[in-house]
Amino acid sequence: MTKLSFYILPTIVFLIIIFGFFKKVPLFDSFTVGAKEGLISTFSIAPSLIGLIVAVTMLRESGALDILTSTISPVCSFLGIPKETVPLMLLKPISGSGSLALVDSIFKSFGPDSFIGRVASVMMGATETTFYAIAVYFGAVNIKNTRHAVKCALIADISSFILSVLFVRLLFS
Repeated sequence: MTKLSFYILPTIVFLIIIFGFFKKVPLFDSFTVGAKEGLISTFSIAPSLIGLIVAVTMLRESGALDILTSTISPVCSFLGIPKETVPLMLLKPISGSGSLALVDSIFKSFGPDSFIGRVASVMMGATETTFYAIAVYFGAVNIKNTRHAVKCALIADISSFILSVLFVRLLFS
């Protein structure tokens, strides 16, 4: 299996080149145009990403994440969500790397096979970094008005958080 995966990408590149030759596509010109468009997209989404990174850093360093966690914990306890996963629920829609660090901390404290560790794992797999994805995708095509996208994505995240606990209880209890 490892030999197969080693050859997949070079094979795909080779097939694209062969297909381009048969179709008489100017391969190098097409490549440079695509690279230029990629750089333009990168520069167009950079302000959104920088703002998002600054916001996440401010949220963590100011203590606002701790205040939000303590505020939301009673509601989460009522819903059966472990209080140790509340910071993950707050950070996951904003930052993938920040939430990954929280999951690592949960694993070190409680273990990956504990109830809390399993809930954190399912939460990580069942949700998206909503604001990052919206900043990247909407920013790449210069959409300023997200309309209902943020609301729908956050509702999906909340549903995933609640269902993560439910499914871990159903499958591992």
